[in-house]
Amino acid sequence: MQLVRAEVTLGLTTFNLLIVLMLPPLYVRPLSETEQTALEQGLRSKNAFTLRRCQILLASARGTQAREIAAAVGCSVQTVRNTIRAFHQQGLACLQAQSSRPKTVKPIFDQDKRAQLHQLLHANPRHYGKSRSTWTLDLLAEVAHEQGLTEHQVSRTTIEEALKAMGISWRRAKAWIVSPDEQYELKKRQRDRLIQMSEQNPDWVVGFLDEVWWSRLRDPMMHSWSEEGQPLQLVEKTADKAETEPKAIACYGIYLRAEAQMLLRFVEQRPVSEITCQFLEWVTAQVSEMGKRVMPLVWDNASWHVSKQVQQWIKQHNAQVKQTGKGVRLIVCQLPVKSPWLNAIEPKWIHAKRAIVEPQQKLSVQELKTRVCDWFECPLLEPLAKKVS
Repeated sequence: MQLVRAEVTLGLTTFNLLIVLMLPPLYVRPLSETEQTALEQGLRSKNAFTLRRCQILLASARGTQAREIAAAVGCSVQTVRNTIRAFHQQGLACLQAQSSRPKTVKPIFDQDKRAQLHQLLHANPRHYGKSRSTWTLDLLAEVAHEQGLTEHQVSRTTIEEALKAMGISWRRAKAWIVSPDEQYELKKRQRDRLIQMSEQNPDWVVGFLDEVWWSRLRDPMMHSWSEEGQPLQLVEKTADKAETEPKAIACYGIYLRAEAQMLLRFVEQRPVSEITCQFLEWVTAQVSEMGKRVMPLVWDNASWHVSKQVQQWIKQHNAQVKQTGKGVRLIVCQLPVKSPWLNAIEPKWIHAKRAIVEPQQKLSVQELKTRVCDWFECPLLEPLAKKVS
């Protein structure tokens, strides 16, 4: 009883050692001439795994016990026994290290789940309560989890691999443009300097302003997961002669990147200088309520931006702000010619057009406006219009 208690107090390591000592001696089987030569050549291998296994097998062939081999090589007794058993089962193939990855890993998307994912891909995301009509990898992973295809929301890579396994690939158009403006670098530095000053002053906010047309007939440039040879199908939309609604509607927008907020107003006809002044008046009132006092205004060289009427309105507005001490002062920053990548609002338009598109039908003006406002999380206000004189 005293001996048993003493052994128990030594812990699990000693207990395992006693079990190893009680195992019968294990030696490698007799080596053939070819195996002997291969093992001796393996002693010069640069691979540590191969070198150690060759040492173990040759020592065992000389009649050395596993415990003595382990002490000489610098490994455990169990490693020696595993090496000998691997050689008996695999022969010289055991000298090469195998992958440690479990061989029984079950894929997240098996054949049945891939079929369900394929059906999901051909459905409209709006049927699942989403705010867009086309799929993205993240959105597909989210809905797959909500529909019970996965236990948790998987990564984009997992979805991508599952789609590739079904022969579905990514299709995207690319276009490269450069600005021909000779003062490109100068104007870009001016823009960057104003952005930096805004980050340093809490009562400043940069506004990226632009106008865009939302077409009810023309589909935006799309990129989508699609089966080989079968791109995303969009219903061709044509204007009805009896239809009174316009083919497209315009709107003004200003993106306050620091506030992660979009201010949006639709236009009854098209952007002109008079409506630009109305929009600026409304925007400065909204920004003033945010507690801001200065707003660098980043925009392009559209005619309704550089017109005398707009420049005069900005001059008078700034003079009034300076005189009264109330309102938001505007600092105009004109971008280089043909440089939409410098205006942070441009990607917002692109993503929104792809999000609100309806591949299977033509949207009404009201549906189009509602989807745009829902996407940008802004209220749908009365459209701006020219004043009747």
